[in-house]
Amino acid sequence: MLDINFEFRKGVLFIRLRGFLTKKNIKKLDDEVTTLIRDNGIRNVVFNVSGLEKIDLKGVSRLFYNYELCKKNRGVSLLCCVNNDVIHDRLKSSRIFKYMVDVTDELSAFSLIE
Repeated sequence: MLDINFEFRKGVLFIRLRGFLTKKNIKKLDDEVTTLIRDNGIRNVVFNVSGLEKIDLKGVSRLFYNYELCKKNRGVSLLCCVNNDVIHDRLKSSRIFKYMVDVTDELSAFSLIE
């Protein structure tokens, strides 16, 4: 199960993910988030992954795809609150941190974007 909560604040879309971001529920992320970014030309996105319990390579791939959309829109996409060691290790092994900056919290992410 994947729960998605989002908030648009001062030109930044904050996306809070809870549960599992896996191939079984990647469509939910596409339907609710990827489409929103693509269709509205949203530039700056912060993915708060503090509530994620599991992520697989399809989930990491989808985060990267959203990063690419933001980049295409001349913006940035950041990760924040990577507190779970398993999630951190999966993201690190995928080398996504080479592209998406990992910050401690949403306020830090917001200050990087401004």
